[in-house]
Amino acid sequence: MTGRLLFCAPASGTGKTTLTCGFLQALVNQGLSPVAFKSGPDYIDPMFHSQIIGAQSRNLDLFLMGEDGVQRSLWDNGQGLSILEGAMGYYDGIAMGDTASAYHLAKVTHTPAVLVVDGRGSALSVAAVVKGFVSFRPDSHIQGVVFNRISPMLYPSLKKAVEDETGISVYGYLPQNPDFVLESRHLGLVTAAEVSTLQEKMQAVATQLTQSLDIAGLLALAETAPELTPAAVDLTPVGKQIPIAVASDKAFCFYYADALAMLETLGAKVIPFSPLTDTALPAEAEGLYLGGGYPELYAMELSENTSMCQAIAKAIDGGMPTIAECGGFLYLHKTLEDADGISHPVCNVVDAHGYGTKKLGRFGYITMTAQCDGLLCDQGDAITAHEFHYWDSTLSGEAFSAQKPQSNRGWQCAHHTKTLYAGFPHCHMGGNPNVARRFLQACNTYGEDFT
Repeated sequence: MTGRLLFCAPASGTGKTTLTCGFLQALVNQGLSPVAFKSGPDYIDPMFHSQIIGAQSRNLDLFLMGEDGVQRSLWDNGQGLSILEGAMGYYDGIAMGDTASAYHLAKVTHTPAVLVVDGRGSALSVAAVVKGFVSFRPDSHIQGVVFNRISPMLYPSLKKAVEDETGISVYGYLPQNPDFVLESRHLGLVTAAEVSTLQEKMQAVATQLTQSLDIAGLLALAETAPELTPAAVDLTPVGKQIPIAVASDKAFCFYYADALAMLETLGAKVIPFSPLTDTALPAEAEGLYLGGGYPELYAMELSENTSMCQAIAKAIDGGMPTIAECGGFLYLHKTLEDADGISHPVCNVVDAHGYGTKKLGRFGYITMTAQCDGLLCDQGDAITAHEFHYWDSTLSGEAFSAQKPQSNRGWQCAHHTKTLYAGFPHCHMGGNPNVARRFLQACNTYGEDFT
């Protein structure tokens, strides 16, 4: 089965994610192997797709990856059946524009879009909503509609009204059912029992969709998507099997799959390790990647693992090239406050204190311009990035100048030396191959110096 389809919605909160996940589960139950793609920088939904549904998943972020990076990810990962999910409302992009929106994604990837419409409390007005979204842009790419939260009795008349008034095909519905609701959660904290409960919920949604959704029709629509030809990019490996230690456990779980894949394509050997349970870094490591996650929720356990804290500090002090993003950056602090406000000593690489703020601080897309030469780039170079954190630091760094797109708002951020990047912003190396290459070159040099 080949092709691709994008589920979108007029706004957040319409049940689009529930329907997309249920559709993916239904396809998996039929023996298909769909690849899921989520629009935007969110780490949670891709983890949900892989851990709960069992579908390979990737992010597609036009700001962080650029159009070429998005097309390359679809080409590399979506040669079979690709199911894309848009974020927010269909046309909602950066700063009241449609840049980096789900619509922009459908346009760049030439993907048929299916509008998920919440039909509660509506009749003919649903057709007006659909018609408005289809005609808002002449190349809207909306070629189908699915209703959510409507009764089976209402569906035939709503379907006829929308198809008669708009000419857009309606492919079914998901009835209102409180058991189908997905709560917002820290997916990284899901226990085995919770995983089982969520899997049961997805199976219930999938079972319903096999009865009320035209799955065959949607798959036929997906097959109308044209083939993509991504732009050529130099992915010549830096070296062969450069071992990179990547923190991977409940405390550190925020990584873009395409970023790790880019490192591997350029010659890295990714070696997962756990700062929570391991007592030392992998012996062969020539580089270190500390991603984001929930270190604040495991601050006591991380602190009590003193041998790992000391090993990381020794490696960084010894010049091991290191990327520490957001949660990884907090882990490098002298002390880190947990969710109860209790401070714990951690790696003491950055002489600062990490603390909770109970609110989002600097949030959203940014372009970082380097104020000095360093591990990831040279002075004056720009890198696209994203910030999202409820914890802050007494020393966030001033090595980069961060600027929000189409905004006057900016700030200084991150620490940057020849061997260390440590800061709250996440950089997507899948969309910044030059950053990945530069990191690996430093790791390769470090490895050669110690052999």
